[in-house]
Amino acid sequence: MTTLTEDLRDVHPRRQVAGIAAAAAATLPGILVRFAQPDLPHPVEALVFGIAIVGSAFLLSWAAEAAQLDISAGLAIAILALIAVLPEYAVDFVFAWEGGESFESTGYTSCPPLGGGTESPCSLALANMTGANRLLIGIGWTMVVFIAFYQLRRRGDIVKGQRWRGVQLDREHAIELSFLAVATVYSLSLPLKTSITLVDAAVLVTIFVLYTLRVARAPAEEPHLVGPARLVGSLSRNARRGAYISMGIYAAVVILLCAERFAEALVASGSSLGINEFLLVQWVAPLASEAPELLIAGMYAWRLNTNAGLGTLVSSKVNQWTLLVGTLPIVFAISSSSLHGLPLDAVQREELFLTAAQSFFAITILINLRMSLREAGFLFGLFWIQFILGGLVPPELHGIERIAIGVTYMILGFWQLIGERQVVPKLLRDGFRTPYAQLGQEELPKLDSEVE
Repeated sequence: MTTLTEDLRDVHPRRQVAGIAAAAAATLPGILVRFAQPDLPHPVEALVFGIAIVGSAFLLSWAAEAAQLDISAGLAIAILALIAVLPEYAVDFVFAWEGGESFESTGYTSCPPLGGGTESPCSLALANMTGANRLLIGIGWTMVVFIAFYQLRRRGDIVKGQRWRGVQLDREHAIELSFLAVATVYSLSLPLKTSITLVDAAVLVTIFVLYTLRVARAPAEEPHLVGPARLVGSLSRNARRGAYISMGIYAAVVILLCAERFAEALVASGSSLGINEFLLVQWVAPLASEAPELLIAGMYAWRLNTNAGLGTLVSSKVNQWTLLVGTLPIVFAISSSSLHGLPLDAVQREELFLTAAQSFFAITILINLRMSLREAGFLFGLFWIQFILGGLVPPELHGIERIAIGVTYMILGFWQLIGERQVVPKLLRDGFRTPYAQLGQEELPKLDSEVE
């Protein structure tokens, strides 16, 4: 195994300092516009604040990666995944808060649009969350497999005619998958309700807390740092801690300053350009907030450290599907000064079903801790089929399209589950009970370069 000391021989200070400087510079126009408040077109505002959030997200990701040197491995992965999606949380919380205010203004009867928009802020909160979750699996998880396959073919480890068995996760990742499975099974009940209630919030947040307590017991180990995080990790202990804490605080402040203006400008851009606000919030906002995380996972995959790349994205999915979904109704309740849950209309129930169904299928694929090229192709293809159909079919058929793809995910998931049913007890046992000392004992060979 490559050690941190060996990794740090490849530090390129000028290049990596330039990366940190570029990310910080990307935040400056957003800060300037936030305080100067010039009269800019809404699309320009959305672009400026979106770039500021992207720059902040890169800084957060590098800071979180470097912090892995000072905390346990499992907890580091959980914290890295959590910090990486903080921009996502910030944007979603803006819509949930506005939804609460809108709901309160009607006497707790509905959640009408605010500020001249056409979409309810309650609807936009769910749009951002469902889009981010589907993007993480459909693009992020599959990207790691595709990049690893390309690299192995390029190196000559796989030749034409050979069958590659896929990316293999370490046994410890049974923990993320087990907790994600519990959250997904529970979330399949949400589309049957008219709101995500505070009871749902309590269940999902509890799952996240139990997951965090479980991974916090992981033993410390040297992480595989890449990019600017490698430079920060090469510093002395005090300098390293000062660097990643400063980067994290600065990035968090920028996100707090820009998230609300970004969300408002994005919605206003849809109205002024005649573009569906729901689609902008569902896909553009998650792309801005998750770009650094996807890039980092891609860099891991390029270096064939697929366990770190895919493992971090799986951990992020746990965070998004438990803490993010669970905290939205809490923010909504506080804003509305009530105990009401976040309202769900028919479209949002369909979106939740589609998102939960995709999560179910993805988990069944990884039940054996491996994702093959064909399985990644299924996930990637279904994601794009739904995305394209969403833009092509008439609005009155959107419900049919979402339900049809969701049912397809469920059927494929059950088929996969039946085929791998013998490994389910072991996965759950490893996820919830097996001590970390035993999880570290590999029972399966690494398959990243294994062919048949």
